Amino acid sequence: EALGLRGGEKVLEIGTGSGYQTAVLAEIAGRVWTIEIVEALAARARTVLDGLGYAGVRYRVGDGWAGWPEEAPFDAVCVTAAAAEIPEPLTDQLAVGGRMIIPVGTAMQELVLVRRQKKGLTKERLLPVRFVPLIRRS
Repeated sequence: EALGLRGGEKVLEIGTGSGYQTAVLAEIAGRVWTIEIVEALAARARTVLDGLGYAGVRYRVGDGWAGWPEEAPFDAVCVTAAAAEIPEPLTDQLAVGGRMIIPVGTAMQELVLVRRQKKGLTKERLLPVRFVPLIRRS
């Protein structure tokens, strides 16, 4: 909801998980690029979503911290795991006017809405949350 999707947006999702949110994003925006670091989760989600006919979804197994630079820019980025700080590679991949929603923090986390404007980024803290940590490959 905080991303303000209306349809037709190009969305990057970090953390495919079961694929439920991927399906919701695909229903609203239509085009979703999703990255999952756990190969078994990614494979299962892809099987389910392909079986349900979600042809507008592209999949990648890997570290979501880096995003998907060769497909950027994105109108929206939805991060489903908490990062200690906002990953610069993800903000770099936002289109002007693009939005990113991300849980930020370690023990205490806040859901943050980031907006890319012509002259930089704005950050709005929305509410306290609890998410699993964003895993990075070293």
